[in-house]
Amino acid sequence: MSALRGSARLFSRARPLLNRSLSTQTAAHVSRSLKPLILGSALVGYGVYKYMNTEQTVGLFPAVSAAGVPESQPSVYSQGKNHALYLWIYVKPEANAKEVAKAVAKLQKYVDQVTDPKMRDEEDEIWAGVGFGPNFYKQIGGKPKEDYNYPHRKGNLGEMPSSGGDVFIHAKCNTPSKLFELAQVVMKNMPANSVESFEDVYSFVYKNGRDLSGFIDGTENAADEESRQNIAVDKETGGSYVITQKWIHDLQVIDKEKDKTLESWVGRNRPDSTELSRKSITSHVARMTGGNSWQQAKPVEIVRQSMPFGSLSSEAGLFFIGYAASPMNFEFMLDRMVGARDDSNCDDIMRLSKNIKGTYWYFPGADELKKFT
Repeated sequence: MSALRGSARLFSRARPLLNRSLSTQTAAHVSRSLKPLILGSALVGYGVYKYMNTEQTVGLFPAVSAAGVPESQPSVYSQGKNHALYLWIYVKPEANAKEVAKAVAKLQKYVDQVTDPKMRDEEDEIWAGVGFGPNFYKQIGGKPKEDYNYPHRKGNLGEMPSSGGDVFIHAKCNTPSKLFELAQVVMKNMPANSVESFEDVYSFVYKNGRDLSGFIDGTENAADEESRQNIAVDKETGGSYVITQKWIHDLQVIDKEKDKTLESWVGRNRPDSTELSRKSITSHVARMTGGNSWQQAKPVEIVRQSMPFGSLSSEAGLFFIGYAASPMNFEFMLDRMVGARDDSNCDDIMRLSKNIKGTYWYFPGADELKKFT
């Protein structure tokens, strides 16, 4: 595993040079030849997946539509980057919602302003998307196919507060300063006196794709682009429903507990993320799959793009973000975490982390978004 990561990192560093020296056609051929890896029976986690599943040439955004499926926004099912921006915006009740939507619908223009399309490469390219909360989306004339209101949930091990929100921007880049600059440009271009409050969170890759708990994150993600698109995108609109949650880890618990205990809570081996053949019905894996059988069939899937964030002096944890073609995929998982579906068991992952914020968004397809400009 470590050897593969090392090779991937070397190629990632060398690729901008290769792309500059090769024709676009040749570079595209080289990029497409890098296919996702599957190790044993488990898909590789975020760390390897993000390095090995590179499908872009210099100056181009991800290929975000397959034949017959409307185009999605660049953030939806593209591979990960080293850093991400999560910009959570609350709009004043008296603000002109349509003017706000018009401003943020120009997100791609802001991305091009931060990184010149003619000059960008793998290190500074930005893949970004914008979504809207259910109430705000209705205010601007949006007509979602499904209800995506996010209810407050409570279980024996903790709560999942419903935090609401009007506009959310998810952006990915290997250069963190570019994400900070993008947030500046977005906020500068918001209509005057329209923002009530906002939070900008910046994440990072930790230990080649691990959560701060030490477990590999995103192990169950589909590795190939077509599968991720099938999971994340509504085939009729190109839109995607999104969950965002802010989790604060108890680093002292993680540091003091034995590996065996942490593994029993998660349902996976800590070093390599192998699923435990025998695990509790309250383990995270069992809650997400609907049972504690070995390699239990998953009733629902999502495309996870979560990453660690924070600092030791304040708070640190996981910014959880996932994309799906239907919000019902999230509902199943969250209900199972708080014992609100099938049984009363709660997710042991809540013994090491506390959820302090969460909601759902709808990321319109590319054509849908253009209507707001």
